[in-house]
Formats: sequence, C-alpha cells, structure tokens
Amino acid sequence: MNDAMPDIVPTAQIRLREAVAGDMAQVAAIYAHHVRTGVASFEEVPPDGAEMARRHAAVTAAGMPYLVAEQDGRVVGYAYAARYRERTAYRYTVEDSVYVADGAARGGIGRTLLVALIERCTALGYRQMVAVIGDSANAGSIGLHASLGFRAAGVLPSVGFKLGRWVDSVIMTRALGEGDQAPPEG
Repeated sequence: MNDAMPDIVPTAQIRLREAVAGDMAQVAAIYAHHVRTGVASFEEVPPDGAEMARRHAAVTAAGMPYLVAEQDGRVVGYAYAARYRERTAYRYTVEDSVYVADGAARGGIGRTLLVALIERCTALGYRQMVAVIGDSANAGSIGLHASLGFRAAGVLPSVGFKLGRWVDSVIMTRALGEGDQAPPEG
C-alpha cells in the first residue's frame, strides 16, 4: 500500500504545535463560528472555553494528537483525532476533526493540519481514519479529504436538522500505514 503523503511544509507564517489548555479559548471561538453559521458540526450551541478544555483534556489523556496552527501568535486552526467508537474492535480506527478560523480558509491551514494528524496517527499504530463530514455540499472538506487519500464510504441522508434544513453526513475513510493489508502488531 502506498501511504506516501504530499510534501506539505508549513510556511514561516504558519506554525503547527501540540495544543495546550491555554489555547482552548481561541479554539472555542473558531468552533463557535462553525457551530453558529454552518453545518460542518451538528452541534447547535457553541461550547465555551471550559468545555473545549475538558474535551481537549479527554483527547490528550487518551494519548491522541490535538494540534493547533498558529499565525502571528494567534490560533488559526486546529485538528485532533479521537477514537471512532469505544468498542474494542474499533481500537485501530480514529476519526479526524479539522476546523479553520473564519477568514483563514483556502490558505492551506486545514491541509497542513490534516497531513500532520495523519502522520501522527500512523506513527501511533492506527490503521484507519474516518471523516464524518457534515453536509454533502461541503465541497471544501470533502475535497480536502479526497486530496489526501480519503475515499467516499457513504452518505447518511438527512440525519441532522440544523439551520432550518435537513443535513447529510458524508463518511470518508483512509487507510493508515498498512491499513487492512496485515493484522496489527500484538
């Protein structure tokens, strides 16, 4: 299986790093915009900084990566991986989440974050990454994932109702490392 990633090198203006608790107010502001104005997330009430800090702590306590992209000292995007499902048979599968600040889309930030997330999850021994994308019309997220090797696995039609309309979920998957070509170690 060819797991080669395109060479993505953050520009001098974008710096990736592990998220820390002190970033969560900025992360919450980025996410709040998407919750209030879009259907990428099916949440309808934006969580505050304290709730985002709790979520961040849960992700990192599970040993999962949680990254932020900084530009000029400001968090302009974030990405993390979480267990896809809790049952043990899913233990080699993760789900990604990537959000970019309002006004910063189409600048390579989401791509840079997702490439790094894929690399980290592969290094941790995960074998599959799942993207659950809100809205079948979300061409930006679908295109980003497809460009990094994700394949469409299906559409759950009209599973959410938000902002006065029914919204689909698009499921995409990508093998990590050897994927399903060999059993996992141990």
